[in-house]
Amino acid sequence: MTSLLILNGPNLNLLGTRQPEVYGRTTLADVRAICEAEARDHGMTIAFEQSNHEGALIDLIHAARGTHAGIVLNAGAYTHTSVALMDAISSASVPLVEVHLSNIHAREAFRHRSFIAPVALGQICGFGATGYALAIRALAAHLAHEPGDTDG
Repeated sequence: MTSLLILNGPNLNLLGTRQPEVYGRTTLADVRAICEAEARDHGMTIAFEQSNHEGALIDLIHAARGTHAGIVLNAGAYTHTSVALMDAISSASVPLVEVHLSNIHAREAFRHRSFIAPVALGQICGFGATGYALAIRALAAHLAHEPGDTDG
């Protein structure tokens, strides 16, 4: 069965209580349940991880190579600062969709720049926890129509 890595960065362990006016009241456990249900609907499983540490996120991205068919990444604030995450994604060569709960383009100017976007299949932001389900759906479609697929 196809496996996806759902990877969450710094401060996402505080979902539900951290700035609910920006991030909503959905907890990380709720996000996990949403991801499990969406993946199951597409015949996939997930590994669900969260870390506040950049190096741990990089290690998980590296380990995804040969283990997971795709990655959904909410890198949190590292989105706007981490060339190291960008390089890890490029090196791993695993299809990745970037997700953000809030619309980063409608927030402070420093949040408009993503180091992840140039190495991602796409970016989903502003739809809250639903963005994770959309990312899984996008990866499922991408994986079903990879280069060499005669149907697509």
